[in-house]
Amino acid sequence: MKENLEELNQRDLAGTYPVILGGAALTRAYVEQDLHEIYQGEVRYARDAFEGLRLMDALIGVKRGVPGAKLPELKQRRVRATAPVEVTERPEEGHVRSDVSTTNPVPAPPFWGTRVIKGIQLKEYASWLDESALFKGQWGLGRDTIETEGRPRLRGLLDRLQTENLLEAAVVHGYFPCVSKDDDLIVLDETGGELTRFTFPRQSRGRRLCLADFFRPEESGERDVVGFQVVTVGSRIGEETAKLFEANAYRDYLELHGLSVQLAEALAEYWHARVRTELGVSGADPARLAGMLRSEYQGCRYSLGYPACPDLADRAKIAVLLEPERIGVRLSEEFQLHPEQSTDAIVVHHPEAAYFNAGRRS
Repeated sequence: MKENLEELNQRDLAGTYPVILGGAALTRAYVEQDLHEIYQGEVRYARDAFEGLRLMDALIGVKRGVPGAKLPELKQRRVRATAPVEVTERPEEGHVRSDVSTTNPVPAPPFWGTRVIKGIQLKEYASWLDESALFKGQWGLGRDTIETEGRPRLRGLLDRLQTENLLEAAVVHGYFPCVSKDDDLIVLDETGGELTRFTFPRQSRGRRLCLADFFRPEESGERDVVGFQVVTVGSRIGEETAKLFEANAYRDYLELHGLSVQLAEALAEYWHARVRTELGVSGADPARLAGMLRSEYQGCRYSLGYPACPDLADRAKIAVLLEPERIGVRLSEEFQLHPEQSTDAIVVHHPEAAYFNAGRRS
Protein backbone atom coordinates (compact mmCIF):
# COMPACT_ATOMS: atom_id res chain seq x y z
CA MET A 1 0.00 0.00 0.00
CA LYS A 2 2.73 2.44 0.98
CA GLU A 3 4.73 1.50 -2.10
CA ASN A 4 1.77 2.24 -4.40
CA LEU A 5 1.23 5.69 -2.92
CA GLU A 6 4.94 6.48 -3.08
CA GLU A 7 4.94 5.46 -6.75
CA LEU A 8 2.10 7.94 -7.46
CA ASN A 9 4.15 10.61 -5.68
CA GLN A 10 7.22 9.83 -7.79
CA ARG A 11 5.19 10.01 -10.99
CA ASP A 12 3.73 13.40 -9.93
CA LEU A 13 0.21 11.96 -9.99
CA ALA A 14 -0.73 12.64 -6.37
CA GLY A 15 -2.50 15.88 -7.15
CA THR A 16 -4.36 14.30 -10.06
CA TYR A 17 -5.70 11.21 -8.34
CA PRO A 18 -7.40 11.31 -4.94
CA VAL A 19 -7.28 7.91 -3.26
CA ILE A 20 -10.12 6.27 -1.31
CA LEU A 21 -9.21 3.13 0.63
CA GLY A 22 -11.20 0.65 2.69
CA GLY A 23 -11.56 -2.99 3.62
CA ALA A 24 -11.00 -5.25 6.61
CA ALA A 25 -7.20 -5.02 6.47
CA LEU A 26 -7.21 -1.23 7.00
CA THR A 27 -8.34 1.17 9.71
CA ARG A 28 -9.48 4.78 9.37
CA ALA A 29 -6.68 6.08 11.59
CA TYR A 30 -4.04 4.16 9.64
CA VAL A 31 -5.27 5.48 6.28
CA GLU A 32 -5.96 9.06 7.34
CA GLN A 33 -2.88 9.47 9.51
CA ASP A 34 -0.04 7.15 8.43
CA LEU A 35 -0.86 6.94 4.71
CA HIS A 36 -1.97 10.57 4.55
CA GLU A 37 1.51 11.59 5.71
CA ILE A 38 3.06 9.65 2.82
CA TYR A 39 0.76 10.67 -0.02
CA GLN A 40 1.01 14.18 -1.45
CA GLY A 41 -2.64 14.24 -2.52
CA GLU A 42 -5.95 13.46 -0.86
CA VAL A 43 -6.24 10.01 0.72
CA ARG A 44 -9.35 9.05 2.68
CA TYR A 45 -10.90 5.97 4.27
CA ALA A 46 -14.36 4.66 3.37
CA ARG A 47 -15.85 1.93 5.51
CA ASP A 48 -18.31 0.95 2.77
CA ALA A 49 -19.54 1.86 -0.71
CA PHE A 50 -22.05 4.40 0.63
CA GLU A 51 -19.34 6.40 2.40
CA GLY A 52 -17.22 6.09 -0.75
CA LEU A 53 -20.01 7.69 -2.79
CA ARG A 54 -20.35 10.52 -0.29
CA LEU A 55 -16.61 11.13 -0.45
CA MET A 56 -16.70 11.19 -4.25
CA ASP A 57 -19.54 13.75 -4.16
CA ALA A 58 -17.53 15.90 -1.75
CA LEU A 59 -14.35 15.61 -3.84
CA ILE A 60 -16.20 16.62 -7.00
CA GLY A 61 -17.92 19.48 -5.19
CA VAL A 62 -14.61 20.83 -3.89
CA LYS A 63 -13.00 20.51 -7.32
CA ARG A 64 -15.87 22.39 -8.98
CA GLY A 65 -15.95 25.06 -6.31
CA VAL A 66 -19.49 24.27 -5.15
CA PRO A 67 -20.35 26.61 -2.23
CA GLY A 68 -20.21 24.77 1.09
CA ALA A 69 -18.55 21.68 -0.38
CA LYS A 70 -15.81 20.29 1.83
CA LEU A 71 -14.19 17.02 2.84
CA PRO A 72 -14.73 15.60 6.33
CA GLU A 73 -12.03 16.14 8.90
CA LEU A 74 -9.24 13.56 8.98
CA LYS A 75 -9.51 10.92 11.69
CA GLN A 76 -7.27 11.59 14.67
CA ARG A 77 -6.01 8.78 16.87
CA ARG A 78 -7.45 8.72 20.34
CA VAL A 79 -4.83 9.08 23.05
CA ARG A 80 -5.86 8.02 26.52
CA ALA A 81 -5.45 10.75 29.10
CA THR A 82 -4.77 8.30 31.93
CA ALA A 83 -1.39 7.83 33.51
CA PRO A 84 0.83 5.31 31.75
CA VAL A 85 0.74 1.78 33.10
CA GLU A 86 4.07 0.14 33.70
CA VAL A 87 4.30 -3.05 31.63
CA THR A 88 7.00 -5.65 31.99
CA GLU A 89 7.89 -6.54 28.44
CA ARG A 90 9.30 -9.86 27.42
CA PRO A 91 12.64 -9.92 25.64
CA GLU A 92 12.57 -9.14 21.91
CA GLU A 93 15.27 -11.65 21.01
CA GLY A 94 14.52 -15.31 20.36
CA HIS A 95 11.25 -17.19 20.57
CA VAL A 96 9.02 -16.44 23.54
CA ARG A 97 5.69 -18.20 23.99
CA SER A 98 2.89 -16.22 25.59
CA ASP A 99 1.29 -17.10 28.93
CA VAL A 100 -1.73 -18.77 27.28
CA SER A 101 -2.70 -21.90 29.21
CA THR A 102 -1.62 -25.29 27.90
CA THR A 103 -3.75 -27.30 30.36
CA ASN A 104 -7.24 -26.56 29.06
CA PRO A 105 -9.27 -29.64 28.03
CA VAL A 106 -8.96 -30.67 24.38
CA PRO A 107 -12.42 -31.52 22.99
CA ALA A 108 -13.13 -34.59 20.89
CA PRO A 109 -14.52 -33.67 17.45
CA PRO A 110 -17.49 -35.61 16.02
CA PHE A 111 -15.34 -36.71 13.07
CA TRP A 112 -11.92 -36.21 11.49
CA GLY A 113 -11.60 -34.78 8.00
CA THR A 114 -14.16 -32.73 6.09
CA ARG A 115 -17.87 -32.66 5.32
CA VAL A 116 -20.01 -30.75 2.84
CA ILE A 117 -23.44 -29.37 3.72
CA LYS A 118 -25.66 -27.90 1.00
CA GLY A 119 -29.20 -26.62 0.83
CA ILE A 120 -29.10 -24.65 4.09
CA GLN A 121 -32.36 -22.71 4.33
CA LEU A 122 -32.40 -18.95 4.91
CA LYS A 123 -34.52 -19.33 8.05
CA GLU A 124 -31.68 -21.32 9.65
CA TYR A 125 -29.18 -18.45 9.56
CA ALA A 126 -31.23 -15.28 8.95
CA SER A 127 -31.63 -14.84 12.71
CA TRP A 128 -27.85 -14.39 12.90
CA LEU A 129 -27.97 -11.31 10.66
CA ASP A 130 -26.19 -8.34 12.24
CA GLU A 131 -28.83 -5.71 11.51
CA SER A 132 -26.77 -2.87 12.95
CA ALA A 133 -23.88 -3.67 10.59
CA LEU A 134 -26.36 -3.89 7.71
CA PHE A 135 -28.39 -0.76 8.37
CA LYS A 136 -25.62 1.54 9.58
CA GLY A 137 -22.53 0.04 7.97
CA GLN A 138 -23.69 -1.35 4.64
CA TRP A 139 -26.75 0.83 3.95
CA GLY A 140 -25.59 4.01 5.68
CA LEU A 141 -28.93 4.61 7.45
CA GLY A 142 -29.32 6.89 10.41
CA ARG A 143 -31.02 5.79 13.61
CA ASP A 144 -34.18 7.73 12.71
CA THR A 145 -34.64 5.91 9.39
CA ILE A 146 -33.93 2.32 10.42
CA GLU A 147 -37.52 1.55 11.46
CA THR A 148 -39.24 3.53 8.71
CA GLU A 149 -36.95 2.62 5.80
CA GLY A 150 -34.50 -0.10 6.86
CA ARG A 151 -36.69 -2.83 8.27
CA PRO A 152 -39.42 -2.70 5.58
CA ARG A 153 -36.75 -2.76 2.89
CA LEU A 154 -35.00 -5.68 4.59
CA ARG A 155 -38.22 -7.69 4.82
CA GLY A 156 -38.92 -7.06 1.15
CA LEU A 157 -35.44 -8.12 0.07
CA LEU A 158 -35.48 -11.28 2.18
CA ASP A 159 -38.84 -12.23 0.67
CA ARG A 160 -37.44 -11.61 -2.79
CA LEU A 161 -34.36 -13.72 -2.13
CA GLN A 162 -36.56 -16.65 -1.18
CA THR A 163 -39.15 -16.18 -3.91
CA GLU A 164 -36.55 -15.88 -6.66
CA ASN A 165 -34.33 -18.59 -5.15
CA LEU A 166 -31.25 -16.36 -5.20
CA LEU A 167 -29.48 -18.02 -2.27
CA GLU A 168 -27.47 -21.25 -2.42
CA ALA A 169 -26.11 -21.44 1.12
CA ALA A 170 -23.52 -24.15 1.62
CA VAL A 171 -20.67 -25.02 3.97
CA VAL A 172 -17.57 -27.18 3.85
CA HIS A 173 -15.88 -27.64 7.22
CA GLY A 174 -13.59 -30.04 8.96
CA TYR A 175 -11.64 -31.03 12.04
CA PHE A 176 -7.96 -31.92 12.04
CA PRO A 177 -5.47 -33.00 14.72
CA CYS A 178 -2.74 -30.44 15.25
CA VAL A 179 0.12 -29.20 17.43
CA SER A 180 2.00 -25.92 17.68
CA LYS A 181 5.71 -25.21 17.46
CA ASP A 182 7.00 -21.71 18.13
CA ASP A 183 4.84 -19.49 15.85
CA ASP A 184 3.58 -22.37 13.71
CA LEU A 185 0.31 -24.27 13.76
CA ILE A 186 1.03 -27.72 12.32
CA VAL A 187 -2.01 -29.50 10.89
CA LEU A 188 -1.72 -33.30 11.00
CA ASP A 189 -3.44 -36.26 9.43
CA GLU A 190 -4.91 -39.00 11.59
CA THR A 191 -1.61 -40.90 11.62
CA GLY A 192 0.36 -37.87 12.84
CA GLY A 193 1.89 -36.88 9.52
CA GLU A 194 2.12 -33.22 8.66
CA LEU A 195 -0.49 -31.99 6.17
CA THR A 196 0.40 -28.30 6.23
CA ARG A 197 1.50 -25.56 8.60
CA PHE A 198 0.58 -21.93 9.21
CA THR A 199 3.04 -19.36 10.52
CA PHE A 200 1.41 -16.50 12.42
CA PRO A 201 2.78 -13.15 13.62
CA ARG A 202 3.54 -12.68 17.32
CA GLN A 203 3.04 -9.55 19.36
CA SER A 204 6.33 -7.81 20.03
CA ARG A 205 5.29 -6.68 23.50
CA GLY A 206 2.76 -7.27 26.25
CA ARG A 207 1.56 -10.88 26.38
CA ARG A 208 3.42 -11.71 23.14
CA LEU A 209 0.31 -13.45 21.81
CA CYS A 210 0.39 -15.60 18.69
CA LEU A 211 -2.53 -17.58 17.28
CA ALA A 212 -0.42 -20.75 17.43
CA ASP A 213 -0.30 -20.47 21.24
CA PHE A 214 -3.94 -21.51 21.50
CA PHE A 215 -2.96 -25.09 20.58
CA ARG A 216 -0.96 -27.68 22.47
CA PRO A 217 2.81 -27.33 21.94
CA GLU A 218 4.49 -30.18 20.11
CA GLU A 219 6.78 -30.91 23.05
CA SER A 220 3.77 -31.65 25.28
CA GLY A 221 3.25 -34.96 23.50
CA GLU A 222 -0.49 -34.20 23.20
CA ARG A 223 -2.50 -33.51 20.08
CA ASP A 224 -5.00 -30.69 19.82
CA VAL A 225 -7.87 -30.13 17.38
CA VAL A 226 -8.39 -27.25 14.93
CA GLY A 227 -11.43 -26.52 12.83
CA PHE A 228 -11.66 -24.88 9.41
CA GLN A 229 -14.73 -23.68 7.54
CA VAL A 230 -15.67 -22.07 4.24
CA VAL A 231 -19.22 -20.80 3.82
CA THR A 232 -21.00 -19.22 0.87
CA VAL A 233 -24.46 -17.97 -0.04
CA GLY A 234 -23.74 -18.87 -3.65
CA SER A 235 -23.22 -17.12 -6.96
CA ARG A 236 -26.79 -16.33 -7.97
CA ILE A 237 -27.08 -13.32 -5.69
CA GLY A 238 -23.79 -11.98 -7.04
CA GLU A 239 -25.09 -12.35 -10.57
CA GLU A 240 -28.21 -10.39 -9.59
CA THR A 241 -26.19 -7.55 -8.04
CA ALA A 242 -24.08 -7.41 -11.22
CA LYS A 243 -27.26 -6.94 -13.29
CA LEU A 244 -28.33 -4.05 -11.07
CA PHE A 245 -24.92 -2.42 -11.42
CA GLU A 246 -24.95 -2.76 -15.19
CA ALA A 247 -28.43 -1.21 -15.25
CA ASN A 248 -27.10 1.81 -13.29
CA ALA A 249 -29.48 0.95 -10.42
CA TYR A 250 -26.77 1.82 -7.94
CA ARG A 251 -28.92 2.22 -4.84
CA ASP A 252 -30.59 -1.14 -5.39
CA TYR A 253 -27.19 -2.64 -6.15
CA LEU A 254 -25.62 -1.34 -2.95
CA GLU A 255 -28.52 -2.48 -0.80
CA LEU A 256 -28.65 -6.00 -2.25
CA HIS A 257 -24.86 -6.32 -2.27
CA GLY A 258 -24.63 -5.15 1.34
CA LEU A 259 -27.30 -7.61 2.40
CA SER A 260 -25.59 -10.48 0.59
CA VAL A 261 -22.29 -9.76 2.35
CA GLN A 262 -23.98 -9.65 5.76
CA LEU A 263 -25.89 -12.86 5.03
CA ALA A 264 -22.58 -14.60 4.33
CA GLU A 265 -21.34 -13.37 7.72
CA ALA A 266 -24.59 -14.54 9.35
CA LEU A 267 -24.07 -17.99 7.83
CA ALA A 268 -20.48 -18.05 9.13
CA GLU A 269 -21.64 -17.12 12.66
CA TYR A 270 -24.43 -19.70 12.53
CA TRP A 271 -22.01 -22.42 11.49
CA HIS A 272 -19.42 -21.41 14.07
CA ALA A 273 -22.11 -21.85 16.74
CA ARG A 274 -22.78 -25.34 15.39
CA VAL A 275 -19.06 -26.15 15.54
CA ARG A 276 -18.92 -25.04 19.18
CA THR A 277 -21.85 -27.34 19.91
CA GLU A 278 -20.17 -30.26 18.14
CA LEU A 279 -16.99 -29.66 20.16
CA GLY A 280 -18.94 -29.43 23.40
CA VAL A 281 -17.82 -25.88 24.27
CA SER A 282 -21.11 -24.02 23.69
CA GLY A 283 -22.33 -24.23 27.28
CA ALA A 284 -21.34 -20.62 27.99
CA ASP A 285 -22.88 -19.19 24.81
CA PRO A 286 -24.95 -16.05 25.54
CA ALA A 287 -28.72 -16.24 25.17
CA ARG A 288 -29.01 -13.11 23.02
CA LEU A 289 -27.68 -12.41 19.53
CA ALA A 290 -25.97 -9.20 20.69
CA GLY A 291 -23.74 -11.25 22.97
CA MET A 292 -22.98 -13.70 20.18
CA LEU A 293 -21.95 -10.86 17.87
CA ARG A 294 -19.63 -9.57 20.60
CA SER A 295 -18.01 -13.03 20.70
CA GLU A 296 -19.04 -13.64 24.31
CA TYR A 297 -18.48 -17.36 24.01
CA GLN A 298 -15.65 -19.87 24.25
CA GLY A 299 -13.37 -20.00 21.25
CA CYS A 300 -12.89 -17.73 18.28
CA ARG A 301 -13.38 -17.68 14.51
CA TYR A 302 -10.36 -16.09 12.81
CA SER A 303 -10.87 -15.01 9.21
CA LEU A 304 -7.83 -14.66 6.96
CA GLY A 305 -6.66 -11.10 6.44
CA TYR A 306 -7.25 -9.92 10.00
CA PRO A 307 -4.40 -8.92 12.37
CA ALA A 308 -3.92 -12.30 14.07
CA CYS A 309 -3.66 -14.11 10.71
CA PRO A 310 -3.00 -11.44 8.06
CA ASP A 311 -1.44 -13.56 5.31
CA LEU A 312 -4.10 -14.08 2.64
CA ALA A 313 -1.84 -16.65 0.96
CA ASP A 314 -2.81 -19.00 3.80
CA ARG A 315 -6.19 -19.29 2.10
CA ALA A 316 -4.54 -21.64 -0.38
CA LYS A 317 -3.68 -24.00 2.49
CA ILE A 318 -7.27 -23.98 3.72
CA ALA A 319 -8.44 -24.61 0.15
CA VAL A 320 -6.21 -27.70 -0.08
CA LEU A 321 -7.60 -29.03 3.21
CA LEU A 322 -11.30 -28.31 2.53
CA GLU A 323 -11.61 -28.37 -1.28
CA PRO A 324 -14.22 -25.55 -1.30
CA GLU A 325 -14.87 -26.00 -5.03
CA ARG A 326 -17.23 -28.73 -3.83
CA ILE A 327 -19.59 -25.92 -2.76
CA GLY A 328 -18.82 -23.70 -5.73
CA VAL A 329 -16.12 -21.56 -4.09
CA ARG A 330 -12.80 -21.00 -5.80
CA LEU A 331 -9.67 -19.07 -4.90
CA SER A 332 -8.28 -16.47 -7.31
CA GLU A 333 -4.60 -15.84 -8.00
CA GLU A 334 -4.92 -12.84 -5.68
CA PHE A 335 -6.20 -15.14 -2.91
CA GLN A 336 -9.72 -13.76 -3.05
CA LEU A 337 -12.73 -16.03 -2.59
CA HIS A 338 -15.28 -16.26 -5.40
CA PRO A 339 -18.22 -15.86 -5.16
CA GLU A 340 -17.50 -12.71 -3.18
CA GLN A 341 -20.25 -13.60 -0.73
CA SER A 342 -18.08 -16.30 0.87
CA THR A 343 -15.89 -16.43 3.96
CA ASP A 344 -13.24 -18.75 5.35
CA ALA A 345 -11.98 -19.18 8.88
CA ILE A 346 -9.74 -20.99 11.31
CA VAL A 347 -11.86 -22.13 14.27
CA VAL A 348 -10.16 -22.22 17.68
CA HIS A 349 -11.73 -23.80 20.79
CA HIS A 350 -9.32 -22.50 23.45
CA PRO A 351 -11.14 -20.56 26.23
CA GLU A 352 -8.58 -17.72 26.06
CA ALA A 353 -8.88 -17.29 22.28
CA ALA A 354 -9.96 -13.76 21.34
CA TYR A 355 -9.30 -11.19 18.65
CA PHE A 356 -5.99 -9.39 19.06
CA ASN A 357 -3.62 -7.29 17.01
CA ALA A 358 -0.22 -8.82 16.34
CA GLY A 359 1.22 -5.64 14.85
CA ARG A 360 0.46 -2.64 12.70
CA ARG A 361 -1.40 -3.41 9.50
CA SER A 362 0.18 -2.09 6.36
